[in-house]
Amino acid sequence: MGDCDDTVKKSQRTLTLGQETTQKVQEYKDTLIKKAEELIIKGFPEKIVKLNDLLATPEFAERNFTDVYQDLNIPVPDPIDLNNTEGEKVDSEEPAAKRARVDLSSVSGTKVMALPNGRVQCNTPICDLIKVVKPVIRALVEDSNLLKMWISFMIPKIEDGNNFGVSIQEDTLAEIQSVETEAAAFFDQISRYFVSRAKVVSKVAKYPHIDDYRRAVQELDEKEFLSLWLVLSEVRNRYCSLHDIVIKNMEKLKKPRSSNAESLY
Repeated sequence: MGDCDDTVKKSQRTLTLGQETTQKVQEYKDTLIKKAEELIIKGFPEKIVKLNDLLATPEFAERNFTDVYQDLNIPVPDPIDLNNTEGEKVDSEEPAAKRARVDLSSVSGTKVMALPNGRVQCNTPICDLIKVVKPVIRALVEDSNLLKMWISFMIPKIEDGNNFGVSIQEDTLAEIQSVETEAAAFFDQISRYFVSRAKVVSKVAKYPHIDDYRRAVQELDEKEFLSLWLVLSEVRNRYCSLHDIVIKNMEKLKKPRSSNAESLY
């Protein structure tokens, strides 16, 4: 009899625990839906205006490429005179065949990668812009993920017929997922810039006399500056497009099947 009572109590505890867990999940869904609707109605317009203002600041608007140039702090060493390594005077009228030959193995050459003036720092103007842009990208990823879950929770169970509203939900969901993926790719673009720049800077340190490598660093900095402006513009545009598509289809997104709304999750 005691074992039977213990079994009943254990079953009751399990049932109670399951009900509490289900309630917490439902509370999470309700909170998420509320946050998503506030984001669409209030958050998106505010972010669009904020990004427009940011794009109009001197950091991004009508800025010259030369503003993002930075000295590499890698000096050009003096050239090595292979014909007069010991400071001896060379008679220019003497035939080349009669001049003393130099043992190239004894010539140390230019010390590469020595960086006598210290380390080569990252491009400060570009890094300042990245500090502004990265939080904006992260916010778009998080907001897209929130909208994605919001629509997922409102998709009703699968039934035959009356699926026009569901198709609108699925199309909107696909658009949001595309925006989320694109926003995440912006982070990879930033990391690739630093890797590419480091490779070219190492070439400048190894071949300091070749100006093309130094120019290549400037070209990379120009490209990244333009890319950061473009990323910020694209984030603004994505907020506009998401806000537009959701507002226009809000009724169908929230009630894809008006005749049997009780089937919604």
